[in-house]
Amino acid sequence: MIEINLLPGAGKKNRNRGGSSINFGALASNTLARIRDPYMIAAVAGVALAVAAVFGMYTYQGGQMRSVEASLQTAEQDSIRFAAIIKEKRKTEAQRDSVLTQLTLIRSIDGKRFVWPHIMDEVSRALPQYTWITQVVQTNSVDPSNAAQQASAAGDTSKKKDTSPQALADSLEAADRTNFQIVGNTVDIQALTRFMKMLEASPFIENVQLIKSAMIIAEGKEITEFQLDAAYQKPDSSAIRTIPVTLSVR
Repeated sequence: MIEINLLPGAGKKNRNRGGSSINFGALASNTLARIRDPYMIAAVAGVALAVAAVFGMYTYQGGQMRSVEASLQTAEQDSIRFAAIIKEKRKTEAQRDSVLTQLTLIRSIDGKRFVWPHIMDEVSRALPQYTWITQVVQTNSVDPSNAAQQASAAGDTSKKKDTSPQALADSLEAADRTNFQIVGNTVDIQALTRFMKMLEASPFIENVQLIKSAMIIAEGKEITEFQLDAAYQKPDSSAIRTIPVTLSVR
């Protein structure tokens, strides 16, 4: 039986449709054949390992970053807390130094109450006959309050942490060194020698030196005018004798 195609181009379309069809079976076979290639397997495995390594490193770094951030926050809180503690400690130390400075100054002033009574008592006790004193003056007039101010100023201008109580103690120790001068007259030069020896033997006086002596005329008579320099010293406790003072109340 003969068939006649009355539609022009219909056969071409059918042929074209049949030629453009995809052979999925052949494509799958080709892919499986390539997967069996060892180089292809190694490449795929390398890519998979690289992706896994990158993911693992990302996860590890994220955990480390969170841990570091938590540690940093804790350190900042500790720093703020310790800064307040250090500030309070420095404030307390400043108050302590101020109290020590005041106590040192009070002790220095209190310790000098009996300096001049001891000096005058020892001078009058050592004074021989035919000898009299015309003047007794202090040659190093250092005020303890001025010494305290100078020590505080030195502590403020120092760059290092200065122990101001120690600096004040050194300044007050220098202020406690009482040097004095005795000016007097005598009619006997041997009396002057005895006077100097008696002063040197005193537990409260040291460094007795004759500065000058000269003959002068007083009331028509020749006398010797002398000038002595000496220093007060703190005696040994065994040389100090205390006497109780009693006051009767009527």
